[in-house]
Order: sequence, then structure tokens, then C-alpha cells
Amino acid sequence: MSVPAPLDKSHYEQACDQAIAMCDGNLRSTIKALIMANEYLEAELEELQAAVAAGCIPEASRSKMRSNSSAA
Repeated sequence: MSVPAPLDKSHYEQACDQAIAMCDGNLRSTIKALIMANEYLEAELEELQAAVAAGCIPEASRSKMRSNSSAA
């Protein structure tokens, strides 16, 4: 998944339109859904940061590391 360039405003306009459409045009519901999604991602980030601080590496990262080292 690629991250769009920060100045690509059309991407953000499309994302806004899509989020609003997913909430049947209700702007309050759209904002609420985005806040909830952000809180979820913040919690995930905190868990990953704690795992990294404890010296743990997530399984997905281990799998990537294994496949990258076998490709070399």
C-alpha cells in the first residue's frame, strides 16, 4: 500500500467523500467513525511500541525478515 504525496489534495478529497458516503452523508457520524478509527490505531501503536521496548518483534516482521534473508 503506497502513501500518497502530502500535497495530493485530490486523494484527501476522495477519501473525505468516501468516508461521508460510508456514513450515509451524516457528517457527525463520519467524524465519530474517524475518531474511533484513530483511537484504535493509537492503541495499536502503543502496543507495538511496548512490544518493541520489551525487545519483542511482531510475527509479521519476523516473517518478512525471514523471507528477505532467504532471498539474498
